[in-house]
Amino acid sequence: MISDRKLEHLILCANCDVEYRKKTGFEEIEIVHRAVPEINKEKIDLSLDFLGKRLSSPVMIGAITGGHPASLKINRELARAARELGVALALGSQRAGVEHPELAGTYSIARSEAPEAMIIGNIGSSHTEYAERAVEMIDADALAVHLNPLQESIQPGGDINSEGALESIGGIVESVDVPVIVKETGAGICSEDAIELEKRGVSAIDVAGAGGTSWAAVETYRADDRYQGEIFWDWGIPTAASTVEVTQSVSIPVISSGGIRSGLDAAKAIALGAEMVGIALPLLEAASHGHRAVIRLIERFNESLRIAMYLAGAETLEDLKKSPIIIRGHTREWLHERGFETAKYARRS
Repeated sequence: MISDRKLEHLILCANCDVEYRKKTGFEEIEIVHRAVPEINKEKIDLSLDFLGKRLSSPVMIGAITGGHPASLKINRELARAARELGVALALGSQRAGVEHPELAGTYSIARSEAPEAMIIGNIGSSHTEYAERAVEMIDADALAVHLNPLQESIQPGGDINSEGALESIGGIVESVDVPVIVKETGAGICSEDAIELEKRGVSAIDVAGAGGTSWAAVETYRADDRYQGEIFWDWGIPTAASTVEVTQSVSIPVISSGGIRSGLDAAKAIALGAEMVGIALPLLEAASHGHRAVIRLIERFNESLRIAMYLAGAETLEDLKKSPIIIRGHTREWLHERGFETAKYARRS
């Protein structure tokens, strides 16, 4: 049943309108243009250290799939791209591979194809007992713990009991010897939850905000009655707002994902304080055409990120984090109502 659901998810994401109808908020973020950048664009450095791994770019291949035979080809192509580009690759939930060992190869193919790459495993917050096996299955460099209460609320027969989730996450942190990343699956993470997660010892947070793939939308297509899914299709914290809420509330690294569709979006997310950005849905389509298509898409992202950095006068990602930005519109209103000062991002001395 899990495997069949994974296939349904792949088919729906590849062929149906499953994105949020509301926007990420990045359209309301403006990086202040520098007419005299005083840097050489050819010397811009996108590399960074993240959780003990050296990466060539802050663009991470987001969690997409695993757990169905059809997933093997996708993860193979994504891994080949990650290997060639030197970027991180996050896999989909490994529950299916733990419970059904015959499916483990749909995940371990990533490590086979990219032995030196940063590979990130994935389990649900209630699956403490799966953590060690998930790490071992792919020799993971880090383990993501996904949070998906919105999806479970809409999914037929979904798990709607989150009691003890924070305690369970703390148990996962203690049970594995790799960094633990907690990630939402598309509805964002607020300041209050980020603070509690940091207290439990997690090493990083992926906000996975609203504006990209809506898992309420995905589950709407699977449900016999689409009423609830239509109502909650756009539920969640827009990615830009979630990025600010989390980066301003914790001291651990933050990944911004959820509707990141260009290097300019990535530049804005990093200027807001994120260390990395994640991309998923666009790479699912690219992977169907092979790893070269994935590489071309990520290289385009990287090039537009370089252009944005050049126009901001930022030679490194750390420089970009210091670039002045303006937050306008609904994003500014959200952040003000939530008690976050936006004028500080203008960074005037």
